[in-house]
Parts: sequence; C-alpha cells; structure tokens
Amino acid sequence: MTAVEMLAVALAGLAAGSINAVVGSGTLVTFPVLLAVGLPPVTATVSNSLGLVPGNLTGAIGYRRELAGQRRLLLRLLPASVLGALTGAFLLLHLPASAFEAIVPGLVALAVVLVAVQPLLQRRLAARRARAGAQEDPHVGGGRLAALVAGAYATGTYGGYFAASQGVLQIGIFGLLLREPLQRLNAIKNVLTLGVNAVAALTYVVVATDRVDWLAAGLVAGGSLVGGHVGSTFGRRLPAPVLRTAIVLLGLVAIAVLLSR
Repeated sequence: MTAVEMLAVALAGLAAGSINAVVGSGTLVTFPVLLAVGLPPVTATVSNSLGLVPGNLTGAIGYRRELAGQRRLLLRLLPASVLGALTGAFLLLHLPASAFEAIVPGLVALAVVLVAVQPLLQRRLAARRARAGAQEDPHVGGGRLAALVAGAYATGTYGGYFAASQGVLQIGIFGLLLREPLQRLNAIKNVLTLGVNAVAALTYVVVATDRVDWLAAGLVAGGSLVGGHVGSTFGRRLPAPVLRTAIVLLGLVAIAVLLSR
C-alpha cells in the first residue's frame, strides 16, 4: 500500500469504529476501501473483522452506564452470539460468498423495517396488554427469551460471515422483544457485536492466517480504536428519534451498497 492508501484505510477504520458504536454498519465503510486498495474480498472481510475488534471494545466500554442491570440477560445471549460467530466464520471459509450474500439485502431490509416500526408496535402491544389487564413482566423468560437467544445466534452467524449491519439487525430484533430505551438496546448490541467480531477474528487467525493482511488489519484497528471512543461519547447523547433515523438511513445505504456489488 502507498502512504495515501494507508491513510485512507486508517481513516476508514476511524469512521467505522464511530459508526459501529452508534449504529453498527461500519463495515460498509471499511470493506469497500479495503477492496479499493487491492485486497481480495475474503482477505478484506477477514482483515476487517480483526481490525474492528478494538473499536468494538471501546464502543462497549463507552456505553457501560447503559448496561446497568443487564448483566443477566447478556450472560444468556452472549453464548448464542459466540456460537453464531463460529458458524458464520465457518461459512465464510468454506462456502461461496454468493450462497450467503444473496439474502443479505433482504435481512438488512427486514432490520430497517423493524427499527422503523418498533415504537408503533410496542405501543400497540402495551395497549393490548392494558386492555387484557396483563401486568408488565420485568423479567425476560419463556418464549421471549427463546426468541432473543435465536436472534442472538442468527445475528451472530451473520456477523461472523460478513458483519455489515449486524447491529441494525440486532436492534431491530431486540427492540421488538425488550421493553428498553434505544440507548440501552444499543449498549446490548455493542457487547454482543464485540463478542461476535472477537470470536470470528480469533477463528480466522487460528485457521486462516494466510488470508489476513496484517498491515490492513492494523491500520483499521488503530482507526477503530479511536473511533469507538468517539462514537460512544457522542452517540449515547443522541435522542432516540435521531438515533433511530440514523439507523434506518444507514440501513438503506447498506441495502444500496450490497445490491450494487
């Protein structure tokens, strides 16, 4: 890489780290840049996953206050996300990219719809419970927990394979199943994304070291480390409607990018 290309990759990592902390589609910034500097698609995906882990870490730390009281839920969801990450990494290394990427635009579109209609659906569900005289259950259990675990595994698989917009999917799914403010959902998303990317990256290092471009991964890592802190510092101050709009818009951009590839 030339000096200009190295700077472009580092800046892409900075932007991706910030975006991942707030929304979760930073790969849509780094992946095209890595392709533009000459990396093959699989090498770009593997190197990108490695590089984004530091940004995931600083983003999760930045949202630590919003994680208060969610330890029990995270301990239930994180193993499912990790198992999904291993599944996704296996798919990336053993299946043709077209076999999985064919459904990615549809998954992102579903996530965008879920995020957009979440407030309306939650209001209708609350009204229905009120009419039925049901009491609000502060604990997550039964069918809701099973759905959350399944969602964590599915989004972990997606994240282990391609990573782009897994945060949009997570917020879309968890937002319908958890009666939590959007910023607390974002905090959950950041921890699960950290687990997914870290496990997928470790898997790539162990079984596919020859597919890692260490210079590219290091440049993305340096940028994302700073970006995760910046994104979590400012993103957690955004009002829920602004954050929801950002998620929907970036999801639409993700669909456009994926369909144009």
